[in-house]
Amino acid sequence: MPRCDAVFEGGGVKGIGLVGAVAVTEDMGYEFCNVAGTSAGAIVAALVAAGYRASELRDIMRSLDYTQFKDEGLLDSIPVFGRVLSLGLEKGIYEGAYLEDWLREKLAAKGKRTFKDLIIDELHDAPKYRYKLQVIAADVSRGKMLVLPRDIQDYGIAPDDLDIARAVRMSMSIPFFYEPVTLRLGGTGKECFIVDGGVLSNFPIYLFDDGSPDPPWPTFGYLLAEQPDVVGQEVRHEVSGPFSLLASLFLTMLEAHDRMYISNGAFVRTIMIPTVGVKTTEFDLAPDRAEALYQSGVKAAEEFFRTWDFERYKAAFRQAAEQNRREAILTAAVARHGDLDHHTNPAVT
Repeated sequence: MPRCDAVFEGGGVKGIGLVGAVAVTEDMGYEFCNVAGTSAGAIVAALVAAGYRASELRDIMRSLDYTQFKDEGLLDSIPVFGRVLSLGLEKGIYEGAYLEDWLREKLAAKGKRTFKDLIIDELHDAPKYRYKLQVIAADVSRGKMLVLPRDIQDYGIAPDDLDIARAVRMSMSIPFFYEPVTLRLGGTGKECFIVDGGVLSNFPIYLFDDGSPDPPWPTFGYLLAEQPDVVGQEVRHEVSGPFSLLASLFLTMLEAHDRMYISNGAFVRTIMIPTVGVKTTEFDLAPDRAEALYQSGVKAAEEFFRTWDFERYKAAFRQAAEQNRREAILTAAVARHGDLDHHTNPAVT
């Protein structure tokens, strides 16, 4: 059975489309080795790493009440000023506790709790590949992208001991929408706020690359990309007040990154999944819309694998790497020649 690594982009409820693409990847005979994700992509990646098959993920998707993810706390229940207090004191409107507890229960059903349960035996001595799952979060207090679990040691926690659901909760902390996770920096005790990894890297397709011209298996990217000309519906973020404005600013930033990736055209290993007009925080998504999003993932993956050729990809990768190497050598040579001219010719200023 051929192996593959996978990187799943974040996108809130739109992550349903990722499940459809995972189903086709399985049907093509691939076995997932290392998987990574940001935000909603981290949820899918965690469930895949725990051993859930696509058919199980689809059942979960169909039975899940997404409105429960908007779990308001005690402050939010205060009339008129509740959300103001929640945002000011807790730095987010929703608790995020339901999501974390729900995921912890799903992982426990597969016997997974901490990252120690996700160690790949044959890769246990390679820090970059030791764990089957990698989760992207952002420490906004330090302006640093976190790759969990390995970066959790900055906060005095052993990577093996990090709770998987807690790590995903960090990655899912959409600023202003969910409360951030608070950690203390090891050594100094400085308070740090951990939020949605999409702040710094919503689609880290490079995560498992080692620069080798002949990787043993591919890394596939799963990108949630709105394409209005294809699906006939644009995404609009409704702004009805200061809270929705803040959330919309962040979500628009993420989607701008997505469009940048799409226009780049460099990701020949990426499955681009049209999100059929579904919004990131559309937690009241109707069943037929959820099914349409799932089928969009299926169709996108089928089209991708119809033309995918790993050997051709590696050949193109080697050619591009060689071209980059030649350009670097030429640039260095020109720079050295310019320095020599400057020092040997007094007329040069």
